[in-house]
Amino acid sequence: MTIRDRQVLTPDPSSPPVTRERAPLPIVSGAVIAFSALRFLLDIQQQNFQRQSLPWELYGPAVQAGDWWRLLLYALEHGGLLHIVFNMSVVWTLGIPLERILGSWRFLIISIATCLGSAAVALFFAFRLPMVGASGMILGWAGVMLPISTRAGRRQLGVWLVQVAIISFLPHVSWQGHLGGFLFGLPFGFALRGGQRVFSYLAPALLACAAAIALVAGRLVRF
Repeated sequence: MTIRDRQVLTPDPSSPPVTRERAPLPIVSGAVIAFSALRFLLDIQQQNFQRQSLPWELYGPAVQAGDWWRLLLYALEHGGLLHIVFNMSVVWTLGIPLERILGSWRFLIISIATCLGSAAVALFFAFRLPMVGASGMILGWAGVMLPISTRAGRRQLGVWLVQVAIISFLPHVSWQGHLGGFLFGLPFGFALRGGQRVFSYLAPALLACAAAIALVAGRLVRF
């Protein structure tokens, strides 16, 4: 990674200057947290939680009717206080460190692709069930991390994934969205493991593939 911002510290005038690299700003993770919080506050102000649907939810018939923006914006919509607090805490603890390792551009591509992948699987298997939340994208980040983590890291990640898998089968939780995000994140992890050149070749194709599958899932006619 290239870190542009360097801070020079000179504790002793007689000693040579010491450079300390400052971690890059997690722009994407910060934007996810900020816009999710803003959407949540608007939902409270507009009393959307008392209604049958939320404005940005992923809902198959609405996507099929032309609301393609739902394929991405559903990740910024959350169903309640506990939902947004839990998801944003994971964005803070998992997303920010991963973005600082990968860089914001690569992290953005991965986030968009896994968000679309989560939406695609949800539309294929639960077309008429509304879905909201960033957890599918978060599971995509976990899929990215699995191939590039150390053995100890994979063990810790595996324990967390088992817990998420159990939670995924609770009522009102979309196992389809969780599974889709994770499955679309894995190829990016293997691409990163292959090095920068491999990732630069494969990432655009993986992103295009995720977008195409999501669009197909949104166009299929359900009876």
